[in-house]
Amino acid sequence: MAFAPMGPEASFFDVLDQHRASLLAALRRGGGEPAGRGTCPASSSEVLSSIENIIQDIITSLARNEAPAFTIDNRSSWENIKFEDSVGLQMVSHCTMRKIKSDSLKSVKNFALILKVLSVIYKLVQSNTYATKRDIYYTDSQLFGNQAVVDNIVDNISCMLKVPRRCLHILSTSKGLIAGNLKYIEEDGTKVNCSCTTKKMQHFNDCSMTTSAAKRLHASWLRSFISSQSTPVFHHLKFKGKGVPDLNTRLLVRKLWDTFHIPIFTLVDADPHGIEIMCIYKYGSMSMSFEAHNLTVPAIRWLGLLPSDIKRLNIPKDTLIPLTKQDQKKLDSILKRPYVTCQPFWRQEMEIMADSKMKAEIQALTFLSSDYLSRVYLPNKLKFGGWI
Repeated sequence: MAFAPMGPEASFFDVLDQHRASLLAALRRGGGEPAGRGTCPASSSEVLSSIENIIQDIITSLARNEAPAFTIDNRSSWENIKFEDSVGLQMVSHCTMRKIKSDSLKSVKNFALILKVLSVIYKLVQSNTYATKRDIYYTDSQLFGNQAVVDNIVDNISCMLKVPRRCLHILSTSKGLIAGNLKYIEEDGTKVNCSCTTKKMQHFNDCSMTTSAAKRLHASWLRSFISSQSTPVFHHLKFKGKGVPDLNTRLLVRKLWDTFHIPIFTLVDADPHGIEIMCIYKYGSMSMSFEAHNLTVPAIRWLGLLPSDIKRLNIPKDTLIPLTKQDQKKLDSILKRPYVTCQPFWRQEMEIMADSKMKAEIQALTFLSSDYLSRVYLPNKLKFGGWI
């Protein structure tokens, strides 16, 4: 993913200045993305109180000789999801629920595991300490079975308590990397200077940001392109999401948008997996729809690699990859999603891919030249507004 306002010459990226101005005008009219309108973080006392209420309900049920159960929003059904172009995918206010019962052989283990993780969260919040989801898994790896079980339980608890996941004092291991002209202070007071070293966005919860370029981001941020293993990065800010974005990376992208309102573009492979990654940044995911206001950036635009670019640039067929059955299934799924209705150009690009039954990695551009991506493709895309 690349954050790219104007380039080295005052006239070179005028189109990006115009794009940024249109985004800001949309915000002022109230028709764009609502900046800073996310869910207010719950205080530690509120989180503790919510957990205590849940435990009290369990005790009350036992006192009545009733089997206790957790009632959780069903996060896996599209029936519970609505789409708003200013927010993305979000959970409806009155969604269907599911019960995790303590007297059912099918769900009793899951009930016990939720109770165990709730106890861990209570201790963390009470002592103002933090742990990663990986830490929790290794407290009893045989009991949990695999990391995905812990991940799902933590998200269910966050949804059940109606608080952002970062308020639970449970962190995910970040994959995203950032380096450049940016400084921020993490929630625990740690000062981070991204200009000194490449920063892995680990334990990123919330922060205050400062940058010497804040007042001129729109005018001179994209100074020059450099190349690293055929992956383009920018002189002022280097940012790599590294696949499906983790929560910390999504929080940081949203924070950058809320703080600076800089144009944000995605650069992904021309395949269903790359499109899925872009959709998560822009509109969110079904599983995290209950926290959409904190994570999505609908202002994001698709810069490339576009399926139409493959034909336009005469990229030879032997550098392309046939779509697998799983690819075709993913592409069909994306085409059916509600946000595709308001993105007709996206649909056209995906239909081109579906018709050709071929996909391409960004590295396919190296057929034209080893530095074609950084020297020609991206500068021209940005100069002439080649995004959708």
